[in-house]
Amino acid sequence: MIPRRLTETLLARLDQFPAVALLGPRQVGKTTLAEWIAERRESVYLDLESPPDREKLDDPVYYLSGHSDKLVILDEVQRMPELFQALRGLIDKGRRKGRKAGQFLLLGSASMDLLRQSGESLAGRIAYVDLNPLDVLEVDPAARERLWVRGGFPDSFLADSDEASTVWREAFIRTYLQRDIPDLGPRIPAETLRRFWTMLAHDQGGLLNAAHLGRGLAVDGKTVARYLDLLVDLLLVRRLPPFHANVGKRLVRSPKVYVRDSGIIHSLLGLGDRDAVLGHPVAGGSWEGFVIENLLGAAPAGTEASFYRTTAGAEIDLLLDLPGGTRWAVEIKRGLTPKLDRGFHHACDDLRPDRSFIVYSGDDEYRKSGDITVIDLRGLCARLLAYPEAP
Repeated sequence: MIPRRLTETLLARLDQFPAVALLGPRQVGKTTLAEWIAERRESVYLDLESPPDREKLDDPVYYLSGHSDKLVILDEVQRMPELFQALRGLIDKGRRKGRKAGQFLLLGSASMDLLRQSGESLAGRIAYVDLNPLDVLEVDPAARERLWVRGGFPDSFLADSDEASTVWREAFIRTYLQRDIPDLGPRIPAETLRRFWTMLAHDQGGLLNAAHLGRGLAVDGKTVARYLDLLVDLLLVRRLPPFHANVGKRLVRSPKVYVRDSGIIHSLLGLGDRDAVLGHPVAGGSWEGFVIENLLGAAPAGTEASFYRTTAGAEIDLLLDLPGGTRWAVEIKRGLTPKLDRGFHHACDDLRPDRSFIVYSGDDEYRKSGDITVIDLRGLCARLLAYPEAP
């Protein structure tokens, strides 16, 4: 098991809250991390995709009351939304008996459904922890390129070869399309949703154009929005909102859309190794999305992320409004000799960020004119992780 950065955070939340929800896409390592915790705490584990385990919860209050002294781990909890009301009663009963933390660990791979269900029933009783795919702070620095090409799902990253990694990712995509999504309720043909997902990969980091996507799929804009909401809810796609404020400029109002895992992008486009990725037009957008996912995974809680673009061409790839009112501007460049466009300088003149960075493919850190720091991805992630102590 690769040590995960969020382990200490998860343990701290379990020591503070009666219930903790560990959220992340399938195969990201939630169950592995939960099993590691179960080995260190008296626990009972239930997989809600397993019929025998589901049968145990026919009367959830009766069954779970028999394990009130243990940490109960409920995997794929969104499969049984009716549980949340029962959990509320059990948590309140435990509080009356003096147990204030560490009763339930809920694992879920469908964020909005789980948040809505638990938020209604467990308000004030639950904390949320997001587990993302592996990032640059969790792997050897020399493996950064492999992480980008294969993506951060552990089985893909750790595969014995690029071919084995590609096979795993294709199986992952097929399973989501043919089993997981239909099981969650939406009646969308698997081939249609794959085409949509692939179209998003082709346009990685582009502005959302629902009309264009709709024409390609022969559906209307509302249907495109429904497909996109589904992939966002499943933590497979990210909508990065545009910056909105009264800056006296005409601002772009459409969000940018990113397939969140770079390895999934490459598989959707049939790119099996580093050379294939570098030879494809998506390389720049794939790298940009990879950087954004890593930075947001390291950013402190409460950080607001957006991008800045005016109709006149001023642009910043990523704005991070950090806790305390600090704003960082981040430009992302694939290559070893990053050059800034004039639009970035104009955007910085508009917004006056506290710090400006260029994240590039190299390993050195140095300053450019205009008080701009050129930095590698791992270095900026480390600064975010140490914020506000980081200089």
